[in-house]
Amino acid sequence: MLEQILASLDESEREAIDEEELQVLERVESELVTFPSEPSHLLPILQHIQARHGYLPKLALRLVADYVGVAIGKVYGIATFYNQFRFNPPGRNPIKVCLGTACHVKGGDIILENFERRLGIREGETTADREYSLERVACIGCCALAPAVVVGDKVEAYVTPSKVEGIITEIEVRKEMAAREQKKNETANG
Repeated sequence: MLEQILASLDESEREAIDEEELQVLERVESELVTFPSEPSHLLPILQHIQARHGYLPKLALRLVADYVGVAIGKVYGIATFYNQFRFNPPGRNPIKVCLGTACHVKGGDIILENFERRLGIREGETTADREYSLERVACIGCCALAPAVVVGDKVEAYVTPSKVEGIITEIEVRKEMAAREQKKNETANG
């Protein structure tokens, strides 16, 4: 199925698929056989793909449509109806900006705008290098710390526009330190 779908794409569409996405698509194709190929299993299949891979690649929707024998429009309609589904891969550093009442009142929307500007993406998107993804959430349960942001598993409290830069810089410094440590280990072992 995947080979046929890839063959039907034009050259620019094929070039837009990176190696990481191709691997996800190959895994999705192999996982489909664990489900009955019936339209009634459409939602559980989509939920499985989302849980396992963190998002629904567009070509995975075509794989699912072919597998259960329905039009791609039906699969897309279901996937867009439920807000549990993402269509962009999650970043290695997912950022969730709370826009619940307390965070909104204390400037959560301004914090979201600052992350969008700093990362060069909009809410719901992932950076091209898949380092960061950005999403708005209704509440993270930290109203006393408003405005609050969750970066990975860490809650950042009392976030200000200037603190947005510090959050990103901290992530980049940790990444650089890990890369240096890895290079040092490779040199010592090589």
